[in-house]
Amino acid sequence: MYGGCHSVRVGTVALVGRPNVGKSTLVNNLVEQKVAITSPRPQTTQFPIYAVYDSTTVSQGEALQKHGEFQIVFVDTPGIFAKAPNKQINLEAERVLRKQIDIVLYIIDHTRQRGIEENRVLGILRKVQKPKILVINKIDKEKPSFRQNYLFLEEEFDSVVEVSALKNKNLPILLSEILKYLHEGEKMVISEDMPTPAINLDSKLYIAENIREKAFLVLRDELPYSVRVVVDEVTERSNNIYYIKARLLTREGRYKKMIIGAGGARIKQIGSMARRELELATGQKIYLDLKVEVEE
Repeated sequence: MYGGCHSVRVGTVALVGRPNVGKSTLVNNLVEQKVAITSPRPQTTQFPIYAVYDSTTVSQGEALQKHGEFQIVFVDTPGIFAKAPNKQINLEAERVLRKQIDIVLYIIDHTRQRGIEENRVLGILRKVQKPKILVINKIDKEKPSFRQNYLFLEEEFDSVVEVSALKNKNLPILLSEILKYLHEGEKMVISEDMPTPAINLDSKLYIAENIREKAFLVLRDELPYSVRVVVDEVTERSNNIYYIKARLLTREGRYKKMIIGAGGARIKQIGSMARRELELATGQKIYLDLKVEVEE
């Protein structure tokens, strides 16, 4: 995936913030692909996801064309918790920032009060000696707004951009700010050799993440954090139909019943939503065989 080519403007950008501020939605819409799972439930991103914005493969507005050719690798980190259900989650976000990161985007949701989680994020970011951009998300929502509570942050960051990740508002402005801090170098990722979407997930993991997201969307707060998805088989069968066999694994029998639902209604809904999105993403007809099992 990685390799040299002619000199362009390049950089690696980490997205940091407390859970459910819209980091994954922002990554998805910046690179115009669904690369990170998104749901209203916090802690859906359990590991860093790398997504590539390449100016030669992503459509650009006039404001960005003047910058010439460039490539940005976005790193979407797990949300930082005040009391993380898993210590590794907070450590993973810090570990990403210790790697070769060129720019940090600190995403905040102005519709939520500041809290302990924000203080933890700030404590981590103050140790990072890299260009930092404060991104105020969800400006499509006017109320409630706690914008005043975040004003003090503006002095600590190199620039401030207000966006709506969901509505694609001001994303070209954010990209223009990021471009200010890129450096000349060779492309880090050869886009022509990459599958769509351009991410570091193998196909089974990409499928599993899509199914897990649909489970979060259907079950909301009823779904335990411990649930995971295993994809056992992806094969092409007759008539160009792809057969995908996957399992939703949970730790208790009561959760299994909850996920299946009365008469299998919930698991059917999860499967139907996942299948439709996978068909849209791949352009292939898909048969999704989805089961629920208790994992000891």
